[in-house]
Amino acid sequence: MSRRIQGIGMTSRRTRERMISRLRQQGISDNKVLAVMADTPRHIFVDEALESRAYEDTALPIGHNQTISQPYIVAKMTELLLQSAVPTKVLEIGTGCGYQTAILAKLVSQVYTVERIAPLMKKARDTLWELNIKTVGFKHTDGGWGWPEHAPFEGILAAAAPAEVPEALLQQLAVGGVLVIPVGQEGKQYLHRIVRTDEGYLDEVIERVTFVPFLSGVTG
Repeated sequence: MSRRIQGIGMTSRRTRERMISRLRQQGISDNKVLAVMADTPRHIFVDEALESRAYEDTALPIGHNQTISQPYIVAKMTELLLQSAVPTKVLEIGTGCGYQTAILAKLVSQVYTVERIAPLMKKARDTLWELNIKTVGFKHTDGGWGWPEHAPFEGILAAAAPAEVPEALLQQLAVGGVLVIPVGQEGKQYLHRIVRTDEGYLDEVIERVTFVPFLSGVTG
C-alpha cells in the first residue's frame, strides 16, 4: 500500500479512528460499516488541498458543484441500506468522487453506479482502481433512469435529492429491496428508507438532511 493511501498526520489511520469514535457517538452502531470506513482512506477522494480536512464531519467540494457527503451521512445511509439484510446487488445514483461507492463495494458483492458528470465518473473509477476495488460497474447516464439492464436491485442508494422519488428507481427495486434516498426541495430535504413489498412500498422518513439537487441530463 502506498504512503499516500496509508496517510500521515491529519490523514493517518489514527485520524480515521477518531472519526469512527465520533460516528459511534452519533449513533452509528453497525460494526461492519464502521470497520469499512476505518479502512477506507477518505482523503484520497478529495483534492490535495482538502486532504487535511477529509476526516472532519463535514461535506467537502469535489468540483462541478458537487460534494463528498459528510462521514455521518455516508455511514447512516449505508447502515440503513444494510439494516434488514446485506443486499447482493446495489445500484448507486450519483457516483461523485467514489467514496460512498468504495464503502458499498466492500460490503456487498456487486455495485452498479451511475453518474451524470463524466469527469467525476472517470476520476472515481481511477481512484477505486488504485484501491484495487474491481466489483463496481460504472455508467455515464441520467440518474433518474437508473440502470434497468441490471435490475432488479436488492438495494438502491441515491446521493442527490429529487423533489419526488423517481418512478424508475422504484420499479428497479426488487421485492424486499431497500431504497435509501433524500427527498425534497433545498432546505426541506428528508432522508427516506423505502422498502418494496408484494403489496407496494413502505416509506419511512428518517431525518432531515442537506444534499445537492437531483438533476437530469448528462455532461461530458
